[in-house]
Order: sequence, then C-alpha cells, then structure tokens
Amino acid sequence: MSARPLRPRRSVLYVPAVNEKAVAKSGTLACDTVIYDLEDSVAPAAKEEARERLRDHFKAHREARQERVIRINALSSEAGPEDLLAARACKPDAILIPKIDVPRDIGDVADMLAETDAADTIRLWAMMETPKAILNAAKIAEWGETPGSRLDCLVVGANDLAKDLRLPGAADRAVLRPLMTQLVVAARAFGLDIIDAVFNAFRDEAGFAAECAEAAGMGFDGKTLIHPLQIEVANRTFGVSPEREAVAQSIVAAFDLPENRDAGVIGLDGRMVERLHLEDARRTLALAAMQRAD
Repeated sequence: MSARPLRPRRSVLYVPAVNEKAVAKSGTLACDTVIYDLEDSVAPAAKEEARERLRDHFKAHREARQERVIRINALSSEAGPEDLLAARACKPDAILIPKIDVPRDIGDVADMLAETDAADTIRLWAMMETPKAILNAAKIAEWGETPGSRLDCLVVGANDLAKDLRLPGAADRAVLRPLMTQLVVAARAFGLDIIDAVFNAFRDEAGFAAECAEAAGMGFDGKTLIHPLQIEVANRTFGVSPEREAVAQSIVAAFDLPENRDAGVIGLDGRMVERLHLEDARRTLALAAMQRAD
C-alpha cells in the first residue's frame, strides 16, 4: 500500500448507519471525517437494515468531500463478519475495528480485505477501548509498520475503557489522562494519527470546548463527535490557527535562505530552531492549505 496520506482529522463524527436522515445529511456537514456506525448505535435486529442503507448510500455517492469510515462489529461477534463484507463492498476510506486487544485483531481484518483487489485502498482504524489495548498500545501501533497491516489511525473509546476499568460513572477524565497520554506516545512513535474520545454531554458547549482544548494540548489530532453541533468547535480547536501558520511560514522562509539551506540549527526571532522544526512547519502549512480548500 502507499504511504499514509496527510489529511486533517479535526472533527470525526459518528453517524448511526441505521438513521436514514443522518446518513443522507452526512455529506453536507463540515466535519473532516464521518464514521458510519454499525456497532454500538445499531440494535441487533437492525444490523442488516443498517448494512443495506450503507450499501445504497455509497453506491449513490461514490465520491465525498469528507473522509468516510465504517465502524464494524468485532469479527468475533455474530454481526462482525457480515459487517466486514458490507463495509468492504462500500469501499470506504477506512474501516474502524472495535475492541482491539492485540495486533492480530487488526491482522485478521487486513487478511480478509486482502482477499479482494478492489479493497486495496481501504485503511484500518483501531478502537483503543480495553485494558488490554492500553497494555499492548506500543505493539498495536507498531503493527502499522507491518507490510499489509493497513493501520492508519487510533481512536480512543473512553466510555468502554472506563467501564472495563470499573471506574465510577461520573469519574473525572483526569483518571484516564495518563492512559490517554500513553496512547498518544504509541501513535506518534509509529507515525499514526490518534483521535480523542467523544464528549457525551453534547449540549454542554463550555465543557466540550474545554475538553477539546485539553486533547489538543495532549497532542491528539482531533476528536470523535456525537452531534453536528460539536463540529465547529472541534475544527477551530484542532485546526491550524493563523498564528501557528505564520510561525510555520517564517520557519520555512528562514531555512529557504541561501545561507541556511544546509544548516541544522538556526536562530529565528530570538530562539533556536532546528531542522526537525522545519519538517513540522511544512506539515503544518500543508494542513492549513487543506483546511482552506474545504
């Protein structure tokens, strides 16, 4: 497969695949990514209806502005294998696998995708929502370097993780923060994106904004959302601000000067700037350009 594409993932909206109106409206929203959900938000009796709705939607909308992801049920579940077949037929940008415990959970899905050439471009995202996922975070992220693994992004599932850890229902997010930092480190070590968990009280605008700011400060690339009302704040918080873009431009311009083109370290506006900052600055400018294009 080709190198992982650079793309903004500031706002990643869950859309229940069984909700006809939500699925139809999804392509008009300003989020970077839509996750069409076949798992938690779809009752067992409605699974086949949801799969059929996605087949129809992707057939009618073969192209989309947003990145499109389908969350399936775990392969070990009754619904999982049929979900994967339906998702593979839709040819989304990625498939999100829940309840990842070990790297082989990703490998099993990758192996099934490899059975058809038509699915060669489909990436895999991994839900990190179990205690075993935390313990195996580095091994799971490293799996992304395995040829054919397709792994592209990690997604935190804080609700399931808190449940499995037997935390109180109103547990402060601070309890999970060390574990989430561990996941960010694992993702960055192996070049993966990582998306923060949902904020359940979608009408609490101040609380949501504060949690987005915290996640951005921790190094997350974006946040999973449960309502379109959350998109604008997520896009603004995880996006490239004009100030950050200006700094990146100044770094690139400084290294482009003839006297600095071979330098490893330069002085800029009273601070030391290394060549590693140049790489990050170019990435920042590329993301800013993508945001404007949207």
